[in-house]
Amino acid sequence: MIKLDNVHKAFGGKKVLRGVTLEVPQGESMVIIGGSGTGKSVTLKCILGLVEPDAGTIVVAGQRMGRGDREAFLSRFGMLFQGAALFDSLPVWQNVAFRLLRGHQKRPHSEARAIAIEKLRRVGLGPETADLFPAELSGGMQKRVGLARAIAADPSIIFFDEPTTGLDPIMAGVINDLIREIVVEMGATAITITHDMSSVRAIADDVAMLHDGVIKWTGTVGEMDGCDDPYVQQFIHGRAEGPIETLR
Repeated sequence: MIKLDNVHKAFGGKKVLRGVTLEVPQGESMVIIGGSGTGKSVTLKCILGLVEPDAGTIVVAGQRMGRGDREAFLSRFGMLFQGAALFDSLPVWQNVAFRLLRGHQKRPHSEARAIAIEKLRRVGLGPETADLFPAELSGGMQKRVGLARAIAADPSIIFFDEPTTGLDPIMAGVINDLIREIVVEMGATAITITHDMSSVRAIADDVAMLHDGVIKWTGTVGEMDGCDDPYVQQFIHGRAEGPIETLR
């Protein structure tokens, strides 16, 4: 579904991506792990076309990124942002239905609201939530609303950016389970970037280790613990000693 071939990206003199090559099969859940500043978010932005690579190619469902109708291209995607990124001035249902109220996916007001309420139900929130504002929700509820928005238009590809950041362990587990259930139920292709190893084990079919702007290792989540790659082993066990340099 998604193929990156030797993708490079620099900002001024800082080289962030130095030749990222990665394939994400259709219907699979890929989790990209790696330390802060290794290029995980930049990789997602390149796939979405928010950042243009300096070199290399990105192909999504057979379509090269940047070619054709951009709005139709982006309609394939849903995204759960790290901080939920809800619009404070809009009630919950309009946040969920944001894409359905504008653009070429625009639906009648009543239909968009009905879809929003159904998606809220899917993430465990009742219809009474629909007319609340984000400030009236807990952090876990905001994350669920963000997830409902990500799936509102039934995308074929969903991105999850640090989906459990700021949540307590119990709510993080709930969100991980929801993500896994929804991805499987929808048959979607998913890419998640995270530091949380519990999320990796709950969400992933496949794992890719990104370090210093390149993919150091890829494999199934089942192969991850037993692999002999020193970068992966240092990261998943949180070791100070190893090939990944740490500030002291």
